[in-house]
Amino acid sequence: MPTLEGVKIASKRLEEVVLRTPLQPNANVSEAHKANVYLKREDLQTVRSYKIRGAFNKISTLGDSELSKGIVCASAGNHAQGVALSCKKLKVHGVIFMPVTTPSQKVEQVRMFGAEFVEVKLVGDTFDDSKKEALLYSEQHKASFIHPFDDPLIIEGQGTVGIEILEQVNCTIDYLLVPIGGGGLASGICTVFKELSPKTKIIGVEPQGAGSMSASIAAGRNVELDSIEKFVDGASVARVGDLPFEICKDVLDQVIKVPEGKVCETILRLYNKDAIVVEPAGALTLAALDQCQEEINGKNVVCVVSGSNNDITRTAEIRERAILYQGLKHYFIVRFPQRAGALKEFVVDVLGPKDDIVHFEYTKKSSRENGSAVVGIELAQKSDFEPLIEKMKSRGFFSEYLNAKSDLFRYLV
Repeated sequence: MPTLEGVKIASKRLEEVVLRTPLQPNANVSEAHKANVYLKREDLQTVRSYKIRGAFNKISTLGDSELSKGIVCASAGNHAQGVALSCKKLKVHGVIFMPVTTPSQKVEQVRMFGAEFVEVKLVGDTFDDSKKEALLYSEQHKASFIHPFDDPLIIEGQGTVGIEILEQVNCTIDYLLVPIGGGGLASGICTVFKELSPKTKIIGVEPQGAGSMSASIAAGRNVELDSIEKFVDGASVARVGDLPFEICKDVLDQVIKVPEGKVCETILRLYNKDAIVVEPAGALTLAALDQCQEEINGKNVVCVVSGSNNDITRTAEIRERAILYQGLKHYFIVRFPQRAGALKEFVVDVLGPKDDIVHFEYTKKSSRENGSAVVGIELAQKSDFEPLIEKMKSRGFFSEYLNAKSDLFRYLV
């Protein structure tokens, strides 16, 4: 099991490798939640996430004979970058398996951090496909497999985030919020805080569509989810690590699941108000503050911002998910009478003065009295929704509300 002493050793080992990221008070978040909120800015880390800590700690402890055979890992994001930079610093050959579907920006980042010491292999459509190939490669070439979270040395490396927080803070920490994916970061920080700050309440935060830690704690054993929502890609795993589960189940005071739309709303708010760019996993802890508002009122709260490797091409999807979560965007199948002036009637007599059509698909069909259109409408405020529905129904335009029909809605978003 990981130990506090192991974390302290890792901290010394990483002194010349990782940045001592700032612990910053945030005025906007503090005012919004009536608490003293501090952000641990791992988004400013060398590879823009905390993953370099665990990767370097693990790889640097391998013996010469192991290093001579190289290392291998599977990842679609931050772990790959941490391993790549570790290989470069230690001058070790590494093979990194990534899904074919990985955005080219992330692949190029891995190659940039690893330079000539890293070979990237794009295999399969999912992380599981890549992991299977990585394990096969490890067996065939006797290369050391670097697990992203289920390894005591990885956990102790990630735990150095906790050491830094306690060294940087000038007050008692009442609440600490930490994101959970596989559980490496959470279990590392728990290892530190249960010894050095046992009165701090630690809250783990998961994406709503990938609550593997909360499901495991509820079941009393480490379980694997049948399916997950992968949008929060840095924290969406079907099964947490066995070691992280054993640690977290006894130390975490609470696990909160946050809707993906709330995560998107938080990403946009951080950018617009504080010029902080975070990836979805990096926004998890801040997105959870609403759910524990009563508890944290007037308290000292630390939120770990875990990473900033966000692909700019996702911005449109992030905004879409945010306004859907806020109840401002709605999709309908609208029944239009096939006569001149029907569309004008819909726009003038049904839509409110600030309602905006943002999606419209319609094809006129012969020999039919009515024709259906798929219409997306963005509202100025959530309260405009019910009046819109009433007017659509009273004038005979309403057919189906697609936001509530997941089987159809997924084709639009």
